[in-house]
Amino acid sequence: MASYPDALKVAQTLGGPRVLREKVSTVADLQRAVGRGLPYAALKYVLRHFPQRQKTRVQQIVVPRSTLQRREEEGRLRPAESERLERIARLATLAEQVWESPEEAQRFLTSPHPQLEDQAPLELAATDLGTRRVEALLWKLEHSLPV
Repeated sequence: MASYPDALKVAQTLGGPRVLREKVSTVADLQRAVGRGLPYAALKYVLRHFPQRQKTRVQQIVVPRSTLQRREEEGRLRPAESERLERIARLATLAEQVWESPEEAQRFLTSPHPQLEDQAPLELAATDLGTRRVEALLWKLEHSLPV
């Protein structure tokens, strides 16, 4: 099993203490924040990591279109929606770590990849198992292992 990227870095991808309204420095802290439901503002913050053409897809993965406005008005995501957002933030964080460039990370996350059956990593982030496949690929790339 691949290890988890630094929880503090994932929290920064989600907007840090200013957006999360709490200090998150461990995986346990992040788990508690996700369990309570992340602020809607965290979704807006994560969207900054994606090109314009992918922002709508990220929103659809996190929150059904029919629910998006309601969540914005409430100001908070449900725990299941927060889990999906955390997965996307985790992949964005790990991709930026591996590629050492936000632009290259975006390109990786939004382009079909042969090791992922020509699916874009972002599409696989819609499920936990898909996310695990992307993480495994990223960790292999990070540690220069054969993919």
